[in-house]
Amino acid sequence: MSKAERTRQFIIEKAAPIINRKGMAGASLSDIMEATGLAKGCIYGNFENKDEICLEAFNYLSQSYVKSMMAHLQPFTGSKAKLIAYLDYTLAGKHRDEMGGCPVINFGAESDDTHPAVRERVKQVIRSSREFITSLLREGVESGDYSPDLNCETQALKIYTLLEGAVIISRIENNREQLEQIVNLIKAEIETF
Repeated sequence: MSKAERTRQFIIEKAAPIINRKGMAGASLSDIMEATGLAKGCIYGNFENKDEICLEAFNYLSQSYVKSMMAHLQPFTGSKAKLIAYLDYTLAGKHRDEMGGCPVINFGAESDDTHPAVRERVKQVIRSSREFITSLLREGVESGDYSPDLNCETQALKIYTLLEGAVIISRIENNREQLEQIVNLIKAEIETF
């Protein structure tokens, strides 16, 4: 990695949690300068504008989350065990909390009308997340863990939206109780698949 690439990556890593916490509109260039210790010229020498920094921050946060989650799931075998581990990882929220909240929720809410490139990227991450859950459910159908009549796509959509909604509520209320309830409801429903 060249020095310029390392500098660019450093800026992204320092800016990402700030933008995730404060929002794309709320995070200022001064915030990024303070976090990185770099001058405005150095930051804009690596990025065309703040929108590009925001897009790269979202990419970094979502990739970091997936990498962390996949490492968590790695020791588990079988679709049911992986799905339960995925739910437990979401419930624990350690990585999400360290990065300032759920980037899909934070960036998605803010980008819907104002940042089309970020919005498109958020859509891709949502789609990938649902496809991941769908693949776990399909694996369970194929292995006989779940009924062959299970509608994997519909159940994946339901699981994903329940989790995201519960994450929003838990963050707003600063209380994990609803997230715990939703995770427990999903786990109980998985036993009926």
